[in-house]
Amino acid sequence: MNGSSSLGQGYINNTLIRPNIIEKQTRKHSRVSGTLLSGQLPSSSSKKNLSPHHSLLLPNRFLQNSLNLVTPKLSQQVGGVVSIKMSHCDSLPTDLASELSKKFYLDGHSELQVAVSSPSSSYPLQVDINIANSTGPMILHWGGIRGGQKEWILPSHHPDGTNKYKNKAFRTRFENSGSSSSLKLEIDEPEIEALEFLILDEARNKWLKNDGQNFRILMPWIDKPYLSSSAHINQILSPPEDLVQIHAYLRWERMGKKNYTPSEEKKEYEAARSELQLELDRGTSLEELRVKLTKNKKDTEEPHKEKKHLIDNTFDVHKPQNIMKENVQTDISKYLENKKHFTKERTHRKKWDIMELLKKYPSDAVEENKPLLPKVMTTLDLVAEAKLQHDDVFLLNKKTFKLGNKELLVLVTYSHGKTTVCLATDQTGPFVLHWALSRKPGEWMLPPSSVLPLNTVSLKQACETPFSHKYSEDQFSKVQSVEIEMPACDFSGMPFVIHSNGHWIKNDGLDFYVELVSEVIKERKDVGDGVGTAKTFLEKIADIESEAERSFMHRFNIASDLVSKAEEIGKLGFIGLLVWMRFMATRQLIWNKNYNVKPREISKAQDRLTDLLQNVYKRYPQYREISRLILSTVGRGGEGDVGQRIRDEILVIQRNNECKGGMMEEWHQKLHNNTSPDDVIICQALIDYIKNNFDINVYWNTLISNGITKERLLSYDRAIHSEPNFRSDQKNGLLHDLESYLRTLKAVHSGADLESSIATCMGYRAEGQGFMVGVQMNPIRGLPSGFPNLLQFIIEHIEDKEVEPLLEGLIEAREELRPILQNSHERLKDLIFLDIALDSTVRTAIEREYLELHNASPERIMYFVTLVLENLVISSDDNEDLIYCLKGWYTAIEMTKSNDDHWALFAKSFLDRTRLTLLNRAEYYEQILQPSAEYLGALLGIDQWAVSVFTEEIIRAGSAAPLSALLNRFDPTLRKVANLGSWQIISPVEVAGYIVNVDELLSVQHKSFEKPTILIAKTVKGEEEIPDGTVAVLTPDMPDVLSHVSVRARNCKICFATCFEPKILKDFQENEGKLFCLKPTSTDIIYGEINEGELSNGNLKEERPASSITLVKKKFLGRYAISSQEFTDDMVGAKSRNTAFLNGKVPSSIGIPTSVAIPFGVFEKVLADKSNKAVEDELKSLIKRLDHRDFGVLSEIRRNVLQLTAPSQLISELKEKMQESGMPWPGDEEEHRWEQAWLAIKKVWASKWNDRAYFSTRKAKLDHNYLCMAVLVQEIISADYAFVIHTTNPSSGNSSEIYTEVVKGLGETLVGAYPGRALCFVCNKSDLDSPKVLGYPSKPVGLFIRPSIIFRSDSNGEDLEGYAGAGLYDSVPMDKEDEVIVDYSTDPVIMDLNFRKSILSRIARTGHEIEKLYGFPQDIEGVVKDGKITVVQTRPQM
Repeated sequence: MNGSSSLGQGYINNTLIRPNIIEKQTRKHSRVSGTLLSGQLPSSSSKKNLSPHHSLLLPNRFLQNSLNLVTPKLSQQVGGVVSIKMSHCDSLPTDLASELSKKFYLDGHSELQVAVSSPSSSYPLQVDINIANSTGPMILHWGGIRGGQKEWILPSHHPDGTNKYKNKAFRTRFENSGSSSSLKLEIDEPEIEALEFLILDEARNKWLKNDGQNFRILMPWIDKPYLSSSAHINQILSPPEDLVQIHAYLRWERMGKKNYTPSEEKKEYEAARSELQLELDRGTSLEELRVKLTKNKKDTEEPHKEKKHLIDNTFDVHKPQNIMKENVQTDISKYLENKKHFTKERTHRKKWDIMELLKKYPSDAVEENKPLLPKVMTTLDLVAEAKLQHDDVFLLNKKTFKLGNKELLVLVTYSHGKTTVCLATDQTGPFVLHWALSRKPGEWMLPPSSVLPLNTVSLKQACETPFSHKYSEDQFSKVQSVEIEMPACDFSGMPFVIHSNGHWIKNDGLDFYVELVSEVIKERKDVGDGVGTAKTFLEKIADIESEAERSFMHRFNIASDLVSKAEEIGKLGFIGLLVWMRFMATRQLIWNKNYNVKPREISKAQDRLTDLLQNVYKRYPQYREISRLILSTVGRGGEGDVGQRIRDEILVIQRNNECKGGMMEEWHQKLHNNTSPDDVIICQALIDYIKNNFDINVYWNTLISNGITKERLLSYDRAIHSEPNFRSDQKNGLLHDLESYLRTLKAVHSGADLESSIATCMGYRAEGQGFMVGVQMNPIRGLPSGFPNLLQFIIEHIEDKEVEPLLEGLIEAREELRPILQNSHERLKDLIFLDIALDSTVRTAIEREYLELHNASPERIMYFVTLVLENLVISSDDNEDLIYCLKGWYTAIEMTKSNDDHWALFAKSFLDRTRLTLLNRAEYYEQILQPSAEYLGALLGIDQWAVSVFTEEIIRAGSAAPLSALLNRFDPTLRKVANLGSWQIISPVEVAGYIVNVDELLSVQHKSFEKPTILIAKTVKGEEEIPDGTVAVLTPDMPDVLSHVSVRARNCKICFATCFEPKILKDFQENEGKLFCLKPTSTDIIYGEINEGELSNGNLKEERPASSITLVKKKFLGRYAISSQEFTDDMVGAKSRNTAFLNGKVPSSIGIPTSVAIPFGVFEKVLADKSNKAVEDELKSLIKRLDHRDFGVLSEIRRNVLQLTAPSQLISELKEKMQESGMPWPGDEEEHRWEQAWLAIKKVWASKWNDRAYFSTRKAKLDHNYLCMAVLVQEIISADYAFVIHTTNPSSGNSSEIYTEVVKGLGETLVGAYPGRALCFVCNKSDLDSPKVLGYPSKPVGLFIRPSIIFRSDSNGEDLEGYAGAGLYDSVPMDKEDEVIVDYSTDPVIMDLNFRKSILSRIARTGHEIEKLYGFPQDIEGVVKDGKITVVQTRPQM
């Protein structure tokens, strides 16, 4: 059930929330204590002019619902009488001047009666105050009101024993007489127009108030002639607050619904009050004024949907100074001054520093602590293992019970048609098994004589068998046991107890019980190896599940005991606990089994567990996301009578409404036996059923939609067989009581329910009759100013069709909570539950808005994206990437406001990045959660479907799911505005082939297709090899246009494109196996099915011509290292030679890095060195296996190469050449630095056997043995940006256009398998100063490195005409790069138009200069550092 399912009827209604209108009371037995009618007292002379609804008590209350919060609602009138929320116990007397009285219910069964009388026409007035059924000593805290002033005055006369309180109030003790208390006051001062008072119950230290306000009594001075006029009555009575609100709202509308500052707002509100007071002074009656305002309000607009929930300004009821009139007014003034949240029915968002939301933990903070030691096998474990070692023995059930300080093992096995029960213990002392058999729980049946073991004695309904020592092995010498063998499936269970030395041993006071026909438990060897889990911890959980399934009390207490173990393990321990508790919450585990437990015991166990999880949340910030997930599976719980109310209050419902049989009695028995979260749903179903005129289909719809079937109702230990069947006259009473009861159920079971969470945090007191009796929840201290008003706003708008204001309020509330949640707080868990509820409500609200957003403007959709993304940021650990996505969306919104033409292109890049971030989070969840779900699920026998969707369901229920759906809806709009179309064409080749669907291109890169194949690949990383026989690759993934796979596709004349339209992609996928033709244009692909005749007619090429390229084996020429001046084609590859060629030929504005090289043949020379004999022998052996198509050996070859030792001559020559060239020698820094450099060199050599490189050479029919590897050595530049230039546009083939991609940091994120897109632009060679951005970057990661050395691969298999060998082999820096999450909103290339234009133009000019130098198109790699461009390599563009 979501947080809003019962709002308006639930927890907040009569506790936390004040009613905004006086509502009709239809039930005779209803008691609403402390809700005293506020009205006016007319004189007898004006009686005929007044409505009958006037009463003795007047309001002194400020309703927190001012003009810019919500549209005020109007008081309801029925037949001319204002409906009241009270019980009348008498009527007005004929002579109002002589006596007026009224009786009200206070608290429990106490009644307050106030009577004002005038014995004669002279002074004084006599005020009699009586309390019937008082609970102890009472004190009246009182004073007088004069001339509408706020402060009390103290009358000159008062009863004996009256004390002054701070010269601001009198305190007079009531006189007690039996169970009643009374007090008489005499007022003889006509200037006192009214009395105000409160009552202090000393015994309970509790203040009794008029629905949270002071009681006020008018003094009817009948000898004052002016009091006979309604005008003066109106002067005595100030305008009611609901009318002030309506009038203030009407004034606000007339003035154009302005946005007021707090001071202006206060002034407007008081102006509205003054205008109404003037009307009253002129003689207008309240009724006339109400009719006038009501009519005006209806004429202006449709009244806002009525809400009865207003959050009370909470103050300490134990401090009387806070309850006196002047202090109440002070609170109101403070409220008006601080009320900043609302205007035009929406919140005012504060300007939060978004970087304060950052939660980033060092990597070692999330490393696992040492796991639990492997389980030590006990004697009983060995007994069980011995029993199960035979293949024909199947385990049906296994349970372990406590037996003193030892254990009792019970094994139920099946073999050859027989069921065997073995009970064994290593506890000392004589034991006798007192046992029986049963066909249902609770039954004791005398076993047939054929199954009785030796020495068994039969009794009336049971039999007794002594335990005996049966094992001859020394290790089992202390074990005594009983074995019972019987035909399979004759009985369902075996109850038993144990007798020892005159004492009966039971299971926590109950009979032991073991099932004989359980589902076969899978053997541990079938459940997997538990890799990626806290394996031993999960096995421990599985072992104690039989104990946990007895009741929620057992499960929660066991979970509490496991928390400390989870702490020892770390993240995987908490994940194991989460998986177990979620299996429980989703009803995959048994909730109750043959155990009767009191609700208060369940709530106490819940309270213990949630306290421990609260401490985990405090101590381990890096696990907060996991601990929140665990808490969301558990109700809040509570000590004392929080749970006991579940038992007591169902009896109140049955008694009040005369429904003690049928379904209600069955539910009552179920509640008494074992309450559960199901009861919340059952209660809601009953409410829905009653509200819908007793429609039984509604009852079942509510149950079934929340997972409760008829079978589940029948499965309870106290089954519910009947359907509800109520009388129509029970409707109002049942609705009232069930809605009250729902609050009680949610208080225990629904920790993350919104209304119960708000009530718990803001405080509530028990004031109902029979419900919540004696319960008080104090408000949480230290909440931000205005926070109660913010929660009030949320409650009042929770079901609004327009959800944008609600979303703003929800997220603002979470922002306000966030600083408190990051620190210790005495009520931290209540705040966590509130935050979880707010988060959940965001999700349900945005899901409600999907259809409304269908035709919304892009600006509005982007604003919704920022709201939902901000919510996800608040919920997430390690949220840096999400924060930078959010900053990007804010920038996109600002761009729309400034009419920036690039806003859609920019927003599209952040939509893609946000998607990537969500995908990464989903993969992370899958990685950390699913292994534990699989392993524990197998141990517990959970249904496979529930295990397989475990992680998926957590993701779908989380904050990321609505964001993902929102992005999917917005993507087509952005593509349309940005003119991006449905495709990005990376390699435009017209082809025909048969459609084949694959999940990953990587998974088929080694395959060879016999027919021309169009691959529809869900995932393309960017470094894959395209398999033989492939003519096209279509993917929803977004590899860079200049990534390795893109370059190879173009070189091999393979059609390669990204499809952004899911419907088009689905069309391809559904036509798998069919022959299709693809005809790319610059922005689209025209496709359709063709017949095989068209393919064979030669209209489209089916096969590419075979490659005619060959490799020439290189030799070692006697040099271990050479300078750039010595680079020749016999010594190094084209990469090194091209770098040397550029040096001195390009303009001085273009830098060329200093280079040396380790030439061809050095690897082979080093391998042949005698110090590496073992490595050489092993390599030869591995290559033989590779020649026999054992491709798994490639990784072994790479590891073997890393074992090489460097000859001293290599070290000395390389050092010499590097120093001669002005490059630093690594060994000069520290000794280990050379070892780092040597490892990097070996990694370059080992990359000859990379999977994709090896298969690429095989595919091109190149002799892999002839492939030789030189190593180009350069100083690495710690780049700000890296770029790749193609001097002919590769997508269109336009030779007049330069195409370039740019990334932050090093270029490996561009050419390697890093997700996301680079910034891409084109530049016409005739206008190099006008670069045109085609797309903004979405890559979340940039690589940065310290000043260092890089060792680049330079083989003789790269840059060959007709073969795309570039990028197949590795370039390895000596130092590891740092992965940095990139914030594009602060990047000048993205945000500074002039800087971007300057840098991109200079990059384009660099490409043009180098192309002119060579005379043909070039593929150029370079970097930008502090504005200077350096080209690190160039090659012919393929």
